[in-house]
Amino acid sequence: MQALPFAIALLAAAALASPLARGMGDGGFTRENYRGRALAFPFGALVPAAAFAALVPVALLARFVDGKVLPDDLAAVLIFVTGVAVLGLIDDTLSGPSRGWRGHGAAVLRGGFSTGALKAVGTLGLALLVASGLAVGDGAFLLAAAVLVLATNLFNLLDLRPGRSVKAFVLLGAGLTLGSLDAGPLAALGLFAAPVLVAGLYDVRERAMLGDTGSNLIGALAGLWLVLTLDTTGQAIALVLLAAITAYGEFRSISAFVERTPVLRHLDSFGRPA
Repeated sequence: MQALPFAIALLAAAALASPLARGMGDGGFTRENYRGRALAFPFGALVPAAAFAALVPVALLARFVDGKVLPDDLAAVLIFVTGVAVLGLIDDTLSGPSRGWRGHGAAVLRGGFSTGALKAVGTLGLALLVASGLAVGDGAFLLAAAVLVLATNLFNLLDLRPGRSVKAFVLLGAGLTLGSLDAGPLAALGLFAAPVLVAGLYDVRERAMLGDTGSNLIGALAGLWLVLTLDTTGQAIALVLLAAITAYGEFRSISAFVERTPVLRHLDSFGRPA
């Protein structure tokens, strides 16, 4: 029964995707991608929209048919993912030219308003709130919060080419699920993970752009998947890797690294239009 939220959210996303993309285009909600094409933006809004629509039948099924339809940890997932999506939407609609932690930090030091800094502080607050209910002990609490924050930011750094953040999310989720032989975290994330697949299809085909609304949301899901699957040792290893890739992305070009690596270049370009 816990697979139902995933299936219902997938159907909701499939039904909403085309009207949303068309409505964004008609309403002028577009942005140029790296090729200079004007695409629907921020299409990441599809994910929470589909998840909330799917909650209607899911909640009714849980109340009148089987309470097990609602997966464990759903409340924590709703709080963190929705909060991060809202912060990403603020960044998409109000952000200035500053990009990256260094750029946003410099804007704050100059006395300016930085949506990136707001997003960082807000994500930290949400991560601390959610980690307090997921972890045991102060060390595990801080570790989980750090993983959530860094994963959320990293997937934003990855989202420089169509489909890249979604592909990384799918590979991470598959690895965690197969490695742990535990589908529980996928069930907990299913309401949001299913619409990510639909939004990702539009993203990789260059029919829409996720924006920070989508990329940060995907990062939030990735962080939750890590925290819900791994023990403290695994989370510590994940934290080191997340920090290393984040530091590289702040000072070097992830896209340039991908282009220099044949396997990554092939995977990165797979599915995109010529």
